[in-house]
Amino acid sequence: MSTMRGARERARIEVTAAIKEEARRHLAAEGAAKLSLRAVARELGMVSSALYRYFPSRDDLLTALIVDAYDAVGAAAETALAQQPAAAAHPERWTAVCGAVRTWALDHPHEYALIYGSPVPGYTAPQATVGPASRVGRALISIARDAHRTNGLAVPRLPAGLRPEAERIAADFAPDLPPPVVVALVAAWSQLFGLISFEVFGQFNRIVEDRDAFFAHSAAGLAQTVGLIGSSAGS
Repeated sequence: MSTMRGARERARIEVTAAIKEEARRHLAAEGAAKLSLRAVARELGMVSSALYRYFPSRDDLLTALIVDAYDAVGAAAETALAQQPAAAAHPERWTAVCGAVRTWALDHPHEYALIYGSPVPGYTAPQATVGPASRVGRALISIARDAHRTNGLAVPRLPAGLRPEAERIAADFAPDLPPPVVVALVAAWSQLFGLISFEVFGQFNRIVEDRDAFFAHSAAGLAQTVGLIGSSAGS
C-alpha cells in the first residue's frame, strides 16, 4: 500500500511540475492576465477537469507560480549571502545579494514581471505569498543586523516628523534595529527593485549602456544610505 501511495505522490508531483512549466510558457507568450487553465490543459493533452484536480482555479495556479518565483529569487539572494567569505565587509555582502537578485531577474524576466510587474486583473494574492515575498528583504535585514552587532552600522539621520512611522515599521519588521535604519532598509529595498525593474522592462534603453557598472555603483550607494560601513561580519 505504501508503495502505491508513494507512486501516486510522485506522479502528482510530476504532473504538478508539468502544469506549472506549461503555465510559465503561457506567461512568457501572453502574460499573466491571459493565463487560462483550459489552454494549459489543452497544451498538455489533459482534459480541463483533470487539471482542476491539481489547481481548482486560475488563481490557485497563479498563486503557485508567484510563490515559486518569490522562492526562487529569495533563494538566489540567500545563496549569494551564504557564499560570501567570513571576512567580507558588510557593503560587499549587500552588493552581492543585490547582484544576485538582479541576475535572477534578468534570467527570468517573465517570472519577475509576474511578481514585480503590473497587478493581474481580478487576482488578489493570498497570505501564502507573504513569507516567500519577504525572503529578499530578510536577507538584506540580516546584513544590517550583523553590521549592527559588529559596530559596522552608522545610523542614518531621521527627520523628527518621521519618527513615529519609523518606530512602527521597526516594531513590525526588525525591532532589534534602530528605527532610522529600518526606514532606510525599506527605502533601499524599494529602490533596488526600482533599479531592476527599469532594466528588465526597458526603461534604461538609450540611457544606460554599461549597466553592470551602473548597477554596482547604485547598489553600493544603497548600502551607504542604510548605514553599512566597511567592517566585516566576522570582526
